[in-house]
Amino acid sequence: MTTPDGLAAGDPFRPLTAALDGATQLVGAVGADQWDRPTPCAQWSVRQLVNHLVGGNRLFTRVLSGKPLPPREQLGRRGDDDQLGNDPAGAFRTSSDELLAAFRSPGVLERVHTVPAGTLPGPAVLHLRVVETLVHGWDLARATGRPLPFPDGIVEPELAFSAELLGRLPEGRQPFGPSQPVPDDAPPIDRLAALLGRTP
Repeated sequence: MTTPDGLAAGDPFRPLTAALDGATQLVGAVGADQWDRPTPCAQWSVRQLVNHLVGGNRLFTRVLSGKPLPPREQLGRRGDDDQLGNDPAGAFRTSSDELLAAFRSPGVLERVHTVPAGTLPGPAVLHLRVVETLVHGWDLARATGRPLPFPDGIVEPELAFSAELLGRLPEGRQPFGPSQPVPDDAPPIDRLAALLGRTP
């Protein structure tokens, strides 16, 4: 049985697959003259934003494969490493495929994993990656003038997860900006973006 977005019902990785597929469309549609455009992420250009997403995919793939995080003092410095080379779209697609393969490895969801946000159970790590992909996909769509390709059905659960997580994070550990006001009837992806510091 499949859902309206063409993905298997009951697949725990369906939201991540859909989010990555949508982000892959957005990255593939970036024009040659758009890579230096600013994004809603302060001080990040389109290329820097995509670089961050690819680096994050690779970091989570590393952790899910059983390797430890790099030392915390190295994590900040790694953000400037070029993850894209001469083929940003190809780098994003490959990193997404590798991330999904790592999540689908036996036992990954049953274990806890230490990621930059802390030591969390597998399902929470999965949610983190979906949220990251959706929100930065929103950033990328805004920066490049593209329509948002994310189904509402995968966004609503991430809204609930993010609101609950933000309420538990210690002061100073907020990964995004302060929440912004948004109408209650705004699309789910805009409400998620606003919750995590964007102005729709």
